Amino acid sequence: MREARADDARSQARQLIGDLLGDERPTAGALVRQAVASLGEARAERCVELVRWAPLTRRSSELASVAGLVIGTRELGEQWWRRGRGGKLPAPDEALATSAAIEPWTDLTVLEMLAAWIADDAADERWGAAVATADLNSWQAEDRIDLPPGARPGDRVVVGFDAGGRLDAVVVERADEELGSNLDFASLRYSRPAEAQWSWGVAAGLGPHPLEGEKPDPYAEPVEIGAADPLRTWALRHGATVEQAGPPWWRKGEVIAAIERVDWMWRSGEWFAWWRAVAALVDGDSAQLAARMDDMDDTDDAS
Repeated sequence: MREARADDARSQARQLIGDLLGDERPTAGALVRQAVASLGEARAERCVELVRWAPLTRRSSELASVAGLVIGTRELGEQWWRRGRGGKLPAPDEALATSAAIEPWTDLTVLEMLAAWIADDAADERWGAAVATADLNSWQAEDRIDLPPGARPGDRVVVGFDAGGRLDAVVVERADEELGSNLDFASLRYSRPAEAQWSWGVAAGLGPHPLEGEKPDPYAEPVEIGAADPLRTWALRHGATVEQAGPPWWRKGEVIAAIERVDWMWRSGEWFAWWRAVAALVDGDSAQLAARMDDMDDTDDAS
């Protein structure tokens, strides 16, 4: 069942990114070429620089953000980057150049922040500004938002939830003649930059995603064999096939490829501890690696 859902998600993502970017099986090289064409050479080079700085376990997410920026720029125009907002919001070009953290996106990387920003702006351009936001972790439909002035029964108002995500709330009259609202979950939709970001990340997977001219090759760096062997053995013992685990892990690229093949997110809960450990192995974080392997030992002991 889990494998079927994973395959369905990848098939949907490949079709969507193919429609948006023309690449059903996206690569970093093809995306960078599209970024140069859409963002301009200087912005694209800065984006690639930020991708290179990211840990290898985060590279796919950073490239997915670039995909969102490519589609967003095509929708909103190159002027989006140069437009100042006043107050605390600089022009996106300034944010890209300085890597400044900006509210409300301080928990995101620079590229993720810009991708969220352009996804929301594209949603506003297409459907109008959201009058409220709702946390869709709760599927309660009734009276989740404050209604705007002048709302009347039957009106539909735009509600935001994720970056670039929107749905409608229908204004209704309650039994006490007070106005309320019902969220229309069937109206849920995402802007095209948000769709591009999601679909590129799912279709391309964790990697490896080498970048042109990258020397030395970060995927060729060796890993700590004393930790790599037990982590590979753990994966085999908990349901991964030999084909998925691949040959013994010597280099970071081999570990990244194995992580992608085992589809750990679609497996049972103890695989999350494994993911944290192999991510620390790839990122070269020895303290984190030791702590996460202890977590895995505790999980095995409990079972």
